[in-house]
Amino acid sequence: MQYAEKNISTEQSSSSQETRISSENGDQKRQRSDSTSSGERAQTINSASLLGFRLPKECRLTKASQFQLVYAQGKRFEGKYMTVFVMPSEGVFHKLGITASRKALGKAHDRNRAKRLIREAFRLNNPFLYKLKKRYWWVVNAKRTLLDVKLKEPLEELEKIIEAISDQENKGEI
Repeated sequence: MQYAEKNISTEQSSSSQETRISSENGDQKRQRSDSTSSGERAQTINSASLLGFRLPKECRLTKASQFQLVYAQGKRFEGKYMTVFVMPSEGVFHKLGITASRKALGKAHDRNRAKRLIREAFRLNNPFLYKLKKRYWWVVNAKRTLLDVKLKEPLEELEKIIEAISDQENKGEI
């Protein structure tokens, strides 16, 4: 007698009766989904909820000439995690431009993280920004030290820079 005949049962187990049959009418309890795939549904749900956190287009510096103008005519504020250049503008909104150079930060994922941290710090400091007397164009240069910290530190640093700008506004220096 062979090993398989002696040690393996030929009777089917009860669990095999509960297995799913994949046929047209095999599982009638299961409801059919709509035509969109689950990945598409998840993407539409998530993207709609994130729209409120996006920096609007009217709040961004987009052209190199705008960056150069802020560098040339703006005031410079140094911090541990970032260097901020600020120039008064006549617009209704504060406009933000972020630079995260390959020379200063390295690989793309590090530059992207630095930009995300700065954008989020800017967004969370929005109430302080609109307490300023004027609206500004902001150019923020990320430093390598920004990669070693969480959001709290750049958030506090940007808040201190906003306070320094407010002080200079009150003195009439800006």
